[in-house]
Amino acid sequence: MELGEQISRSGNCDSNSKGDCFVSIELKQSGGVNFELESKVKVFYGKSIEKLCRSILAFFSIENVVIAIKDNGALPYVIAARIEVAVKQLITSEKEFLFDFIPENLYESNQDRFRFSRLYLPGNTPYMMLNAGLHKPNGIILDLEDAVAITKKNEARYIVRNALRTQNFYGAERMVRINQGELGIEDLAFIVPHNVHVILVPKCESATDIHRVEEEISRIKKRKDLMQDIFLMPIIESALGVENAFEIASASRNIVAMAIGLEDYTADLGVQRTNTGTESLYARMRVVNACRAVRIQAIDSVFSDVGDMEALVENVKRSKSLGFQGMGCIHPRQISVVHENFAPNWNEIERAKKIVNAFHEAEKNGLAVVSVGTKMVDPPVVKQQLKVLELAISLGILSKDWRSEYVG
Repeated sequence: MELGEQISRSGNCDSNSKGDCFVSIELKQSGGVNFELESKVKVFYGKSIEKLCRSILAFFSIENVVIAIKDNGALPYVIAARIEVAVKQLITSEKEFLFDFIPENLYESNQDRFRFSRLYLPGNTPYMMLNAGLHKPNGIILDLEDAVAITKKNEARYIVRNALRTQNFYGAERMVRINQGELGIEDLAFIVPHNVHVILVPKCESATDIHRVEEEISRIKKRKDLMQDIFLMPIIESALGVENAFEIASASRNIVAMAIGLEDYTADLGVQRTNTGTESLYARMRVVNACRAVRIQAIDSVFSDVGDMEALVENVKRSKSLGFQGMGCIHPRQISVVHENFAPNWNEIERAKKIVNAFHEAEKNGLAVVSVGTKMVDPPVVKQQLKVLELAISLGILSKDWRSEYVG
């Protein structure tokens, strides 16, 4: 442990920082630990906050210090993250103050799960993470990239790390969007060991971008003796990325989906993004085609006007018609609209029922070939139609006993 600067600061304390806190630490030569707390809940939680602070300081072997906290309703994992950042501005230490995983956060994901919606949450704004899973997005993205100011990116890493361990995701797929380039490679140490399901790789322009991320993930998993799968979702956000879409999509077997980011893409083209999406049609179709070619999910961009639900409905319908299988959300109110309009319609359900029923009949009769009418149906098509029915059942559109009703 080496001494550095004598005063450090971390966190936020303005009027918009509810659920957060601001920490300042001053190292002293003597005097022990002097604790100062400013909080509206000091009467109720002051002692537990002080106990947490003292345990963190002891963990890092800091004995003489003045620590002051301005609390605005921060949860323990947020306070701990802010203190650890401030401590590491003063000393050099490889140690990490980690909370135990809550049992609710120990579930796994899989390649084929539905990804209709993914809700973006700024990685340095902890109150927005509270109960986000109750809105039932398919995935929750803790964002370290565009949603975090450059001066706050290191602090955000600790918040995201702690949130992955202690913030209930309510079954949503656990995602993190890392930064570009070397900063993103450094982000991985804070998320790979903490049961992240999907890592979003922004502004991908070649397979090399994916290979660099995968190599670092492999190093961390080996060092930490981790076995769980960690999936990848590249985001295409430039003209070069669009032209290399197939190369990127096929860069790794761990890629489960590929998304397009239209705000940056249209900026790269030098055009305005519109609701009709004419200016991005070529790019979106390139991404969809690349994804279908390698059998991964194509995910559309976010819709940025959170107040226009009618335009969102039209955008989702258009997205689905192009072959996308999901899109990003920047506000919880968008989630139900996205789910309802990406859900299979009745014609799609009836087609799926015919194909799956024909598959069962062929299997029962010992036939290896499935036919519907005059058309032969390949096994991948049957698998896709099974997923349509599975989704319809999970959304309550179709009965679990549909086949007995259908055959009967």
